[in-house]
Amino acid sequence: MRRLLVCGLTLGLILITYRLTGQPDPKVKPGELYKPTAHPDRVILTWSADPATTASVTWRTAPQVTGPLAEIALAEDGAGFVKKATRVNATSEPLKTELHLAHYHSVTFANLQPDTPYVYRVGDGHNWSEWNQFRTAAAGPAPLEFIYLGDAQNDIYSLWSRVIRAGYVEAPRARFILHAGDLINNPNRDDQWGEWHNGAGWINRSIPSVPTPGNHEYGGRVLNSHWRPQFTLPANGIPTLPETNYYLDIQGVRVVSLDSNGQHAEQAAWLDQLLANNPQRWTVLTFHHPVLSTAKGRDNKALREAWQPIIDKHKVDLVLTGHDHTYGRSNLQTGLSTQKGGTIYVVSVSGPKMYGLEKQAWMARAAEDTQLFQVIRIDGDVLNYQARTARGVLYDAFELRKAKGKPNRLISRIPATPENRRAPKP
Repeated sequence: MRRLLVCGLTLGLILITYRLTGQPDPKVKPGELYKPTAHPDRVILTWSADPATTASVTWRTAPQVTGPLAEIALAEDGAGFVKKATRVNATSEPLKTELHLAHYHSVTFANLQPDTPYVYRVGDGHNWSEWNQFRTAAAGPAPLEFIYLGDAQNDIYSLWSRVIRAGYVEAPRARFILHAGDLINNPNRDDQWGEWHNGAGWINRSIPSVPTPGNHEYGGRVLNSHWRPQFTLPANGIPTLPETNYYLDIQGVRVVSLDSNGQHAEQAAWLDQLLANNPQRWTVLTFHHPVLSTAKGRDNKALREAWQPIIDKHKVDLVLTGHDHTYGRSNLQTGLSTQKGGTIYVVSVSGPKMYGLEKQAWMARAAEDTQLFQVIRIDGDVLNYQARTARGVLYDAFELRKAKGKPNRLISRIPATPENRRAPKP
């Protein structure tokens, strides 16, 4: 009993140190800090089907947990919903990492009412998460707000967490958070995935995530072992890229995730067909490697040649990317030239790892050494875009307006402040 008490106190000190400093005690092995238990952790809300009538949730436990399940109910002003909750059995799969064996569980809630608040919890009948609240999407076109984040990648818990939290403070009614790849640095490092989940905390449980994979989600040509167990995403893309190439229709917007790590020609053909039959008013693409690169010595020529003609052909409104660890935003672009019509391209970064910028003619606004989050608001024929620094300071902004039979009209809202640039070397 005394030995158990000492172990308990030691673990308590480990957790206190981690929470106060944002970094694990160097004497503590990551396996101890991120060890799964019977209590659900890494709970994350996503979509795998219609955002208006379904919601998916995924979580992790120790392998000895049996009978995983979730409960869901219509949200109420009081706690009476607890007695009205419906139980849904989960599916499970094991994941053995360099640290431990865990089981990941997932459910998809179906037949939900559009634009309605729900509460859910996950567990096994004895060990439960808290009740988490979310709202389904509207069934058709409606005002939409979402957050877009570039690479998190490094020092995720200590230095990236403030950015996603600042995004929530700025846009608490966001319907989803779009992650443009490189969520972590080393693809199969369980401690880094633990930092990513801890950095977002309860935000992941209440606002659905829409992630696309970066090169750091791959080990060579192989997608990391965590991606599919921990994210429950649509399987409506090409069969060889399940849950990395997919699309969602939400409130008048088609959101498309392309996997820029390979199979560019196959995805181009798929995208061409998908956008040829697109009933949505707005189209937003996300993928990791930029069509228009911002960092020095980078250019994704093969990707641009495969995808930009399709983007131009279907008059995509907005392309959101990462990878270059700088910020760059275009005016309306068709090919490599500025036009009255065309597409807005953005490269952004939310984590602390930074590269040097190569300022180019296509950039309407650029930044170095700046952690950013972006809030996009769409209402009818108007799209409002804001990029804010980690302190919440407005750094870039524009408005897109649609008119029937005419190209989008761009209205610049760039603040009258200098660009964040490195001092030139003497």
